[in-house]
Amino acid sequence: MTQKLLTARQVRDVLEIDTSTIYRMAGDGRLPAVKVGRQWRFPADQIERLVNGSTDRTTARQPVRAALELEEAVVTMAAKALGVMMVYTDMNGEPLTKVANPCRRFEARAGDPSFISECASEWRQFANDPDLRPSFRVGMHGFECARSFVRAGTQLTGMVLVGGVAPEGRTDPDLFLLTESEREHVLSALPDTAVLLSHISNAFQTNNQPRST
Repeated sequence: MTQKLLTARQVRDVLEIDTSTIYRMAGDGRLPAVKVGRQWRFPADQIERLVNGSTDRTTARQPVRAALELEEAVVTMAAKALGVMMVYTDMNGEPLTKVANPCRRFEARAGDPSFISECASEWRQFANDPDLRPSFRVGMHGFECARSFVRAGTQLTGMVLVGGVAPEGRTDPDLFLLTESEREHVLSALPDTAVLLSHISNAFQTNNQPRST
């Protein structure tokens, strides 16, 4: 029997999350999906299992919303605790969460689409850096950023990035000023944050895998 496949729009109508989020979750494995040509399609039976077979949309979207909200909370708490700007992206540099605890320089230009596009392009470059260890480097907007990879098993599925940090020796009221020990603390805590995000993603996928009978 031919497997019934749903479009992204149909999944959007069930889960009530935006289509771009659905595509990102398909790409990093958080939603069951297959590529048909260049389009994502979603196995109807697995989506049904994901939403626990409920026809009530409020109940149906809870597992996905819970995972997204938990990721958002982790990024927000880590950013505030470390005193830096932080965002969780996919491997193409597209944000999976909001930018948490933004510095003044970022906030001043956050409404500029070209600025956000430049940031995503720069974040994408981090994915191509062969060094797996997080380290600070100055970006095109004059502040330092660092990243750590988020994994699903052995596969790299995303990045957690910190930014808005003033380069060493510089004083800028629009950026975060960190001492040497604070900078080291951020770099040591970044992989721990990435591991926590990995656990959330892995737990979401495991809990929503088809169960054998």
